[in-house]
Amino acid sequence: MNYPLHQVDVNNAFLQGKIQDVYMSQPPGYEDTNHPNYVCNLKKAISDSGKLLSQSKYIQEILYDTQMQDCKGIQSPMSMFEILLVDDEAPKTDGKEYRSVLGFFPCDVVFRDAVDLHSEPKDFMNFTQFSLGYMETEKKASHTDAHDPRFGGHQTLEEREQSFSAVNQTIHCGFLRGAAGLPSTGFDLKEEDKRYMSACRVVVSSCIFGSSDFLRRPTSRLISEYSKKNVCFVMFVDEGTLSTLSKEGSAPDDGGFVGLWKLVVVKNLPYTDTRKTGKVPKFLTHRLFPSSRYSIWLDSKLRLSTDPMLIIDHFLWQTGSEYAISNHYTRHCVWEEVLQNKRLNKYNHTAIDEQFSLYQSDGLTKFDPLDPNPSLPSYVPEGSFIVRAHTPMSNLFSCLWFNEVDRFTSRDQLSFAFTFLKLKRMNPDKPFHLNMFKDCERRSLVKLFHHREPSAPPPPRIV
Repeated sequence: MNYPLHQVDVNNAFLQGKIQDVYMSQPPGYEDTNHPNYVCNLKKAISDSGKLLSQSKYIQEILYDTQMQDCKGIQSPMSMFEILLVDDEAPKTDGKEYRSVLGFFPCDVVFRDAVDLHSEPKDFMNFTQFSLGYMETEKKASHTDAHDPRFGGHQTLEEREQSFSAVNQTIHCGFLRGAAGLPSTGFDLKEEDKRYMSACRVVVSSCIFGSSDFLRRPTSRLISEYSKKNVCFVMFVDEGTLSTLSKEGSAPDDGGFVGLWKLVVVKNLPYTDTRKTGKVPKFLTHRLFPSSRYSIWLDSKLRLSTDPMLIIDHFLWQTGSEYAISNHYTRHCVWEEVLQNKRLNKYNHTAIDEQFSLYQSDGLTKFDPLDPNPSLPSYVPEGSFIVRAHTPMSNLFSCLWFNEVDRFTSRDQLSFAFTFLKLKRMNPDKPFHLNMFKDCERRSLVKLFHHREPSAPPPPRIV
């Protein structure tokens, strides 16, 4: 009958009910070249196990964000009987909160057509120069629990203060060892993986510990052939995660690869908190990849859908920056971030209070949105995506930020602004070129997913 046909792609489905059969197109990175027209049938029987797909956790966070967790539920989100009229004299309302509840959309980012490492601007790396060394062992007794060797070391407050100076120095920056004969402090890698990593010049890295996520492969068709050959894509996993991924069909080949990702197995995790362990590859890329000039970090909940060289060109080369990170999509003041972490019980409240109290006593102030010359567009980052040139100042900032997470809580958004502002305050004549870009730009570079939900315990058997 010649009716026009329109297709609508739905990225998020809010479901509350049982599902019988689920079919889907072949996801990026998993295409079957022999059968390009085939579709996938979900084999895991969600409905047969009695589970329900829901967004209760997501909705709970929205209610906390809008301070509506104590409101009573209604059948419809608005009155069905009120007549809405245009009132030109009514004051205009701020749509920021409404937009934040709905979620922000990606915004356009204009990239160049093609970029490789030879496109690096001349003299780009001529930022603040100094020699930065990393402490390998501590000259402390190890016969007491207080001085047992630990991955982050035992940095004193005096050493912490001195480490913020951009001068020739040797500082704490993870990977500290005990004396000969003492056990490893953790994050142990195979020698063959170390050799592979030491040859990387440009790195895209991520991690999954504790089977907290699925393996999300970069969208291969959007990655240039140059990047496929010259950029290292490294996913750090622990042994349990490797086993889980393999059972789900993401077993590495003989070279350790699953698609573009090279899976590097970490043994002897340095922290019982897997989130804190995840900060090692997140912040210490320059230590894990000692020959690298550039790196991109993305959280395991993200799938990269942009060529990494285009990202480096756009956020570093074209802006003259050595570090790039996006602002948070709703919160800009650390005070707000502290309250949100407590509302959602993200970490022990006492530990958060101790950390925040020290930061206030050391000069941290509230973010002022009316300041015409702010030090940063926001004091709260969206830390799931970071682009770095491995310069002395960038490496120092990464070590300092890691040391704050090692000393205090794993909630790194609490320590970002303090670390940056203190580094800037103590080095007024040595600028750190940080590009804090809009979160909508981050969303245009990657595909966002929710972390894997913990498996519910099986129902008790009825005897």
